[in-house]
Amino acid sequence: MEYKLPIKEGYLPVKQARRRMSMDIELKVKEEIERLLKAGFIRPDIYVDWLANIVPVLKRKTEAVRICVDYRNLNEASPKDAYPMPMADMLVDGAAHNQMLSFMDGNAGYN
Repeated sequence: MEYKLPIKEGYLPVKQARRRMSMDIELKVKEEIERLLKAGFIRPDIYVDWLANIVPVLKRKTEAVRICVDYRNLNEASPKDAYPMPMADMLVDGAAHNQMLSFMDGNAGYN
């Protein structure tokens, strides 16, 4: 399946300059990326128009690294959704008369 992102007219693709990080953080980021590759959550892309930086977030208690991506340039170039997502309270209230309500917490908060 292929999905094409809509981009506002007049915006050109942005390839962000590489963000520097310390060697110990970089090793943790590489380990996390390898784990995500093996799990099939991510895959390599060779010919990219938009290139965004990895932003490592260190969890203080566990010393684990959570990988985030800096999509600010892409978000600015994307048209706003005409149908925004409803508030979480409204979704929960709408499910009030059902027998079961399930919340799913993805691995590392982003899957």
